[in-house]
Amino acid sequence: MKQLNCQDIAVEESLSTWQKEVLEQFKAKMTDKNDLFPCIPATIGFSLNQLRYGFLKDSIKHNTVQELAKLLGNFTEHADEYGGDYTSLIVFYDLPEEVKKTYTVEQYEQLFWQQLNELVEYDEIEWPNEIPREAQHPLWEFCFHGERYFMYCATPAHSNRNSRSFPTLMLAITPRWVFQKFNKTKHADKIIHQVRTRLQEYDTISRHPELRTYGDEDNFEWKQYFLRDENITLAKCPFHNKK
Repeated sequence: MKQLNCQDIAVEESLSTWQKEVLEQFKAKMTDKNDLFPCIPATIGFSLNQLRYGFLKDSIKHNTVQELAKLLGNFTEHADEYGGDYTSLIVFYDLPEEVKKTYTVEQYEQLFWQQLNELVEYDEIEWPNEIPREAQHPLWEFCFHGERYFMYCATPAHSNRNSRSFPTLMLAITPRWVFQKFNKTKHADKIIHQVRTRLQEYDTISRHPELRTYGDEDNFEWKQYFLRDENITLAKCPFHNKK
């Protein structure tokens, strides 16, 4: 993982060409003044240099999940040291050009859930007792290394849902305590309203019906992790916690 700020992303000498390129693309998405990225907390985290970045090989390769486990384990242990309330781990995958050109949203969806299913197998800490094991429960969310996480996935195949589009496969992994702190701020309701307004302008499709609030009886977090390019979702969660 690298700690980079807005000024030194493009000139970080230890990064490869593709790593610099995806960071520049991410920076452009976070800082575009004409096409405002909907998630305001994400843009705040970027501007305050509270985000952390990881780079992985082709997601089709099995050993990539082991690398992701190391990244997320390290992030979990040190997230509270990263200087603020808006931290997330941003993970970029170095996909083959053929995959980026040909894969559909549904194929990326399969890759995403494959990563999570294999990732939990490398978790050295037990699943938190207070979090249900079954995804069809309103209090379920993905856990790793004893921490609760919201998982966000963006792909090159998304077109209608620009908020889930990125030139390569990308994950944004955010601790639950980030949301808990945010919800306690006096500006939370106002910002949430602004996020929803931006989302309507940013995407060429209406807001996905599964974008609800954690803890509500009709909300299931797994349905928000990977949003398809249409307002539909899988009938059953593909996540299987074999542990």
